[in-house]
Amino acid sequence: MQQRPPAPRAIARLDDATGRKNMQQLIQLRWLAVVGQIVTIEVVHYGFGIRLPLEHMLGVLACLVVFNIASLLRWRKRREITNGELFLALLVDVGMLTAQLYLSGGATNPFVFLYLLQVILGAILLQPASTRIMVGVTTLCFAGLALVGQPLALPPDHNRGLSSPYIQGMLICFALNAALLVTFISRINHNLRVRDARLADLRQRAAEEEHIVRMGLLASGAAHELGTPLATLAVILGDWRHLPHFSSDPELLEEVAEMQTQVQRCKTILSGILLSAGEARGESSEKTTICTFLDDLVEEWRRTRPVRTFIYENRIVDDLPMVSDSALKQMIGNVLDNALEASPQSSRLDVHCNADHLVLRVSDNGPGFAPAMLQEFGKPYQSSKGRTGGGLGLFLVVNVARTVGGTVNAHNNAEGGATVTITLPLAAITLEEEEEDDDDAAEEVNEMNDVDNTLRAHAKAVHGS
Repeated sequence: MQQRPPAPRAIARLDDATGRKNMQQLIQLRWLAVVGQIVTIEVVHYGFGIRLPLEHMLGVLACLVVFNIASLLRWRKRREITNGELFLALLVDVGMLTAQLYLSGGATNPFVFLYLLQVILGAILLQPASTRIMVGVTTLCFAGLALVGQPLALPPDHNRGLSSPYIQGMLICFALNAALLVTFISRINHNLRVRDARLADLRQRAAEEEHIVRMGLLASGAAHELGTPLATLAVILGDWRHLPHFSSDPELLEEVAEMQTQVQRCKTILSGILLSAGEARGESSEKTTICTFLDDLVEEWRRTRPVRTFIYENRIVDDLPMVSDSALKQMIGNVLDNALEASPQSSRLDVHCNADHLVLRVSDNGPGFAPAMLQEFGKPYQSSKGRTGGGLGLFLVVNVARTVGGTVNAHNNAEGGATVTITLPLAAITLEEEEEDDDDAAEEVNEMNDVDNTLRAHAKAVHGS
C-alpha cells in the first residue's frame, strides 16, 4: 500500500513555524549589524582619522533600526512568514549595506565582502528563484559602487601586511563574516532539522492512520458478515433450552445459558462496531460526566468478563461534564482486557486528575512487558502472545489517545507486573459552557479527526454495498 503523504495543512504549519524562527534569526542578526556598524564607524572616524559623513551614515542606521522594530512587531503578531517576506527582509539589508558602503568608500571599502553573507543566507532561507535574484542584486550593487562610489582616502600600503589599515579592515570583515555564518547558519540548520524531524513524524502518523483505516474497513465488513451466523446461533440456542434433553440436565442448561450470554455479547460488540463506523465523532452520544462514564465502563466491563479480583479507585475530586465516546470506551476497555489476560487473578484501575489532564493507570501482576516490546510500545504487531496478527490492541489504544492529544506509556513494576498509564487532556474530552476562540486548537482537532472521518466514510460505503 502506498504511504499517504501528510496533510498539506500540517506541512504548511511546519513551514510557517520554521519561517518564524528564521525571521527571528534575521532580526537578531540585524541588531548585531547595527551595533557592529556603530562601533566600526566610531573606530574608523575617530581611531584611524578617516573622515566619514557621520550624519548620513547614522541616518541610514536609524532607518535600519526602525525597519527592524517593524519586523519584530510583525513577527510577533503574524503566524505566517512567507518566502516573499524573508526575501524582502534580505533585500532591505542589502540596500542598507549598499548605502553605508556608498558613503564610506564604495567598492574600495573592505567590508564590501559582507555581500557574501547576504547571498549565503539567501541560499539557505529562500526559494531557488529568489536566491538567483539575490545574487543578481548584490552583483549589481557591487558594480554600481565601483562606478559611482568615492574611494576612501587610504594610502596604498598593502605591502605593510597587518600594519595596513585596508588589510586590517579586510581581516575584520573576514572574521565577522566567518563568525556570523557559523553562528546563524548553525541555528538555521537546527530549525530545518527540527522541521524535517516533525515532517518525518507526520509521515509516520499518516502511515499508521492509513493502517487504522484498513483495519476499520475489515472490522466493518466482518461485522456485517458475522451478524447472520450469530443470529442463527442465538435462535438455535434458544430452541435448545426448551428441548427435554437440555431442560432435564441442569449442567447442560447452564452451559447453554452461558453460550447465549457470550453470543449476545458478540452481537453487542458487532453493533458497537457498526455504530462507531457509521457515526461522526460525538453524534448520538449521551452527555455524561467523567466519573459516571468511568463508573459505567468499569461496571459493564466487570459484568461481561470473568473478573476475579479487580480494584477500581476513582480519586477525581471535581467531576466534569463530557460526552460518552465509544472510541475512548473501547480504548480503556482494551487496556483492561490486556491486564486481565496477563493477570487473571488480579488487576486494578486508578483514576485521578493531574492539573489539566485525566490520568488512568491500569496495573496487573502478570509477567510484564518484554524489553523489546517496551522499546516498540504502540507499534502494530508487537505482542507477547505469539498469535499471528496480535499486538493491534495497544496500537489502537495509542492512536486513539493521540487523536485527542493524549499519551500512553508503559513500564514494568519493580514488584512484578506492568502498568499502562493513559494521559488525556481534559480540554479535549470535556464539555465547555463557552467555546474559546483558538485557531491552532481547532486546526489540530480537525487534523486529528481526519482519520476518523475517513474510516467512517469508507465504512458507510461498505454498508451501502
